[in-house]
Amino acid sequence: MMRLTGRISAIDRRETLRYLGCPPGAPADDGTEELIEECGRELLAAQSLSAVYALFGVTRRGGSLDLGFARTDSRDLARYLSGCGRAAVFAATIGAGADRLAARYARISPARAAVVQALGAALAEQWCNEVHARLSAQYGALSARFSCGFGDLPLAFQRDVFAALDVTKNIGVTLTEDCFMLPSKSVTAIVGIR
Repeated sequence: MMRLTGRISAIDRRETLRYLGCPPGAPADDGTEELIEECGRELLAAQSLSAVYALFGVTRRGGSLDLGFARTDSRDLARYLSGCGRAAVFAATIGAGADRLAARYARISPARAAVVQALGAALAEQWCNEVHARLSAQYGALSARFSCGFGDLPLAFQRDVFAALDVTKNIGVTLTEDCFMLPSKSVTAIVGIR
C-alpha cells in the first residue's frame, strides 16, 4: 500500500467550463470568468490532495474476474483489463475544502456554489490524472481508469476497494451506506498494468 500527496497550482479552466455545462469552445461571460478566478483561488488554498493505491493480480476464472481482493462478474471491467496481468487500484481525494466552500456558498450564492462544484470536479480530475501519470512512470503502460459505477461494474464494488485499501484510515475518505464518498470530490479507480 502506497500513499501519494500533491499540490496543483492551477485548475483546468476548460474542464471547469465543461462541468458548468458550457458548450466546448464557447466563451464564458465576464461574470462567470470572475467567479471562476475568485473561487479557484479559494479552492486551491483549501486543497488537500491525497491518494492511496496498491497493486493486485488479475485472474480470469470462468465468467469472473479475480482481482485478489474481490471477484466481479463485470464483463466491461474484464474487457478493460484484457491483456493485463496486474492492476493498480487507487482512491484519491482533493479533501473536504470543496465541500465546505460549496456548503458555505449554497446559503449565500448559488452561482458561487455551482462554480465551486465545477472547480472541485475539475481539480479531482486533474489529481486523478496526476496519480495515473505517477503510476505509469513507476509501472509502465497503463490502461485508462475504470471506476465503480462505470458500465456493468456496480457502485457497491467500492466497498471492496475501501476494504482492500483501508481508504478511510489512509486518506480520510468515508463511504456512505449508498456507496457515495465523502468528501464528495473523491474517486476510486482501477487501471490495468500492461
